[in-house]
Amino acid sequence: MEIYEQRGLMLRIYVREQDRLEGKPLYKRIIELAKERDMAGVTVYRAITGYGPSKIIRTLSFADLSSNLPLVIELVDSEEKVKNFVALIKEKIQHGLIIIQEVFIIKNVP
Repeated sequence: MEIYEQRGLMLRIYVREQDRLEGKPLYKRIIELAKERDMAGVTVYRAITGYGPSKIIRTLSFADLSSNLPLVIELVDSEEKVKNFVALIKEKIQHGLIIIQEVFIIKNVP
């Protein structure tokens, strides 16, 4: 059985494209905050379609000039860093979902 180098946490934050924080798109502000706190990395995924607690299906339509698609912001780091980051951002997110999963970090090379 292979022994993995490090345990960590994966933080996923589900928001909408048009959500804002401090005058900027929320996802961009979260990236900035993660970088300021020296998080290992962050990736933002744009969904094709989806819905949340409102049950409003959000989807990309060529007829729409703007969209409000779901976004997933994903970070992986140590348990301590992820928990501290969640404490910082959880009150800043007005709409969305925040989840944490335990992960095994096999390789993390710049």
